[in-house]
Amino acid sequence: MSERNPRLLSLEQLRVQIGEGHIDTVVVAFTDMQGRLQGKRLHAHYFLDVVVDHGTEGCNYLLSVDVDMNTVDGYAMSSWDTGYGDMEFALDYDTIRVLEHLPMTVMIQCDLVWLDHTPVVQSPRTILKAQVAKAAEAGFVALAGTELEFIVFDTTYEQAWRSGYRDMTPANQYNVDYSIVGTSRVEPLLRDIRNTMYAAGMNVEGAKGECNFGQHEIGFLFDDVVATADNHAVYKTAAKEIASQHGQAITFMAKYDEREGSSCHIHLSLRGVDGGLAFWEDGKRSAVYDQFIAGVLATMRDFTLLYAPNINSYKRFADASFAPTTVAWGLDNRTCAVRLVGHDSSARLENRVPGGDTNPYLALAAMLGGGLYGIEHQLELEPEQTGNAYTSGKPKVPRTLREAREAFAESSIARAVLGEEVVAHYTNMADVELKAFDAAVTDWELRRGFERM
Repeated sequence: MSERNPRLLSLEQLRVQIGEGHIDTVVVAFTDMQGRLQGKRLHAHYFLDVVVDHGTEGCNYLLSVDVDMNTVDGYAMSSWDTGYGDMEFALDYDTIRVLEHLPMTVMIQCDLVWLDHTPVVQSPRTILKAQVAKAAEAGFVALAGTELEFIVFDTTYEQAWRSGYRDMTPANQYNVDYSIVGTSRVEPLLRDIRNTMYAAGMNVEGAKGECNFGQHEIGFLFDDVVATADNHAVYKTAAKEIASQHGQAITFMAKYDEREGSSCHIHLSLRGVDGGLAFWEDGKRSAVYDQFIAGVLATMRDFTLLYAPNINSYKRFADASFAPTTVAWGLDNRTCAVRLVGHDSSARLENRVPGGDTNPYLALAAMLGGGLYGIEHQLELEPEQTGNAYTSGKPKVPRTLREAREAFAESSIARAVLGEEVVAHYTNMADVELKAFDAAVTDWELRRGFERM
């Protein structure tokens, strides 16, 4: 287990900050199915006087809605028939962080439990914690880092909404991959995000330009998998808030336009619970490492729904695009879904399937659960893919949400790793999205058919 970041506050430190008048707002938040932070803003003294001892609740429909917050059918945990009752926000006091871009504000992240204090098993954070517990039982601790790309526009969110997200101005007008000039154009925003996230208890590496117009990435050091998911969720929300303060807008869509998509490559490694290496032995990859990789590959198609949860996610998967289409692994090979990098203590696998729209808890749970499945069943690792995986003829990553939904819903491995309730819940989430998309009339259809057909 990694050490707690010293820039996070303890509950006692927060009490002092509130008592001295430095903090007046406490945000309590959990991550929903779509990967968004949801919750409440509490007056700081109400938080101390009431919530610390008695807790706080929210409607259980928060894990049973679509992206527009509409109540939808098909969820066992929440419905009109069951009355849409409450669930408790179980505050994790190891996550108290100062949000410097919001005056006198801290955030505390939460687990979700029922009123009898049993866990809400469909909650993304609970799903990841279940895999962490399995890893611990097997003698392992999981460490991970997420590399999240986004596109910046010199347009406010309000202007973007009113324009129907058309004709927006990207912050760069050309490919700025690794360009210092290109990042300088956006540095006021990038600097604010970096420094705010550092103050919020994240270990910031740096920022770099990417290929699409206005596309950038801010990198963070690896951490315990739950801490990494927590940080990811806070960073994604705060980056949008800070962009709005600059009169700009950020999108984490997997595929905003026909140019390069935005990825979220996930790096993951195991350590022993004693801190010893698990992926490296006698100067080479260990048997455990190979089995873990084999497990991730064996479950890749079944778990793609958790890596790529939206209709738009699948637009990113294109040959010769640096986004993977092939279920294969290779040494430092960016054409494969799984890329191996590092050695000794830095040995890790990079999953290149998730996009910027991924839910970090679900993606990390799928990756960790798949790897542990490989270890448990001592799966044999297939030969390395050398050269161009796009043209290798190997099995493909699902190319549509519907294909991924079928693979997930029919997977006995998914049920064994994640549980029946989780599979049913997230299959229904896919069904809701597919039904909504099937009913929509797109701009593409209007352009093609309004006059000419």
